[in-house]
Amino acid sequence: MKSTLLTLALLALPFSTGCRRVSFEDSMLSKRDVDYRIGELPEHWRRVYVKDNDLAFSESGTGRALSINSTCEGHDDPPLPVLTRHLVMGFTDREEQSQKLINLDGREALRSRYLARLDGVPVELEMVVLKKDGCVFDFTYIPPPARPRNGWRTLTACSRASTRSATDEPLGAGPRRC
Repeated sequence: MKSTLLTLALLALPFSTGCRRVSFEDSMLSKRDVDYRIGELPEHWRRVYVKDNDLAFSESGTGRALSINSTCEGHDDPPLPVLTRHLVMGFTDREEQSQKLINLDGREALRSRYLARLDGVPVELEMVVLKKDGCVFDFTYIPPPARPRNGWRTLTACSRASTRSATDEPLGAGPRRC
């Protein structure tokens, strides 16, 4: 129960602002300013609905969570490290464990891992932040405390998002399995 509450609390953090009218079908998320495709999740990951998230998933029986968000308005053009710091606002005792530039969907993205506390409870965060076509995308993986860190493969596979504007064809080669 405690890990479920922690997962939901973490997912409820305000990753971005704005109206959240979205549709999600066949691994494709569509909303007002952007469409993007994520990797297909295995069946033991279930979609959960959390306010202010484009998509959120929870892995059955583990307390692991994955959130995916995009915003195309109101962010100006801050560097990737600044966008990452916005994701960890609200946490205390933040310790950056690693940060690395990676290539994602043909663009530079920032992969980060943090240890922090939320309401005094230790948490680990693994994130990828990407800027593309005037939008910011963030992918956050949250394992429960004291669980092995084996979610990077899930986060990496799912963050291989293909993005497109309303008139462009999707990039990439269709759905990928996470």
